[in-house]
Amino acid sequence: MSMHRFWDKVIKPMIIAVQPVNIVEIGSLTGLNTFKLLDYCQHADARCTVIDPAPQFDVELLKDYYGEAFCMLRELSLQAMPKLEPYDMILIDGDHNWYTVYHELKQVEEMAQSAGAFPVVLLHDIDWPYGRRDMYYFPESIPADYRQPNAKQGLEPGNPNLVPNGGFNHVVSNAVLEHGERNGVLAAIEDFLRETEFDLTWHQLHSNNGLGIIMPTAAPVSRVLPYILNTSGL
Repeated sequence: MSMHRFWDKVIKPMIIAVQPVNIVEIGSLTGLNTFKLLDYCQHADARCTVIDPAPQFDVELLKDYYGEAFCMLRELSLQAMPKLEPYDMILIDGDHNWYTVYHELKQVEEMAQSAGAFPVVLLHDIDWPYGRRDMYYFPESIPADYRQPNAKQGLEPGNPNLVPNGGFNHVVSNAVLEHGERNGVLAAIEDFLRETEFDLTWHQLHSNNGLGIIMPTAAPVSRVLPYILNTSGL
């Protein structure tokens, strides 16, 4: 469920409009989106910091090829983010659960308070299956008070319960039940937006498991974003 499926019609046009100089990507998986971000950074004298405890590509090869444009942090996002320098765009596609995403956004907010500017934030998986259901790569990394009852069982559309045999993404720990408080990526975003004092706009795309976009209301890109979304066909 990689975010790279939004590249041509949404992410690339947004990067052209924003012209970020410091990009952060949380969750790289096989690097399909990472390679595109690094190509931009290499040609625009920008930098991309990738956060993933277990990247599925040759990190050293990318370091050799992209040089100073690439930085890899093999850590969980909430451990790595306090170490980051200010950034102007961040793509979040890591651990899809309320606790992680909510606190990733709080870390973004804390950086923005220090830097004086809120970045453009893109978040994947705001729709089914993880918009309203937690998923844990490492359940033990989530404090017990915030961890939904979960099992390594799969999912199927239209079924609020887990599937005992097979099903989508049965190799990770999924919340036993869908919906409810503090459950899922979209719930985390909604809770954050309800609390933040920054003047932000929120946009949603509902294809490819859903893409959410948060940006300052006064950001120049906010004037062209409706055009990008309307012409994306997604």
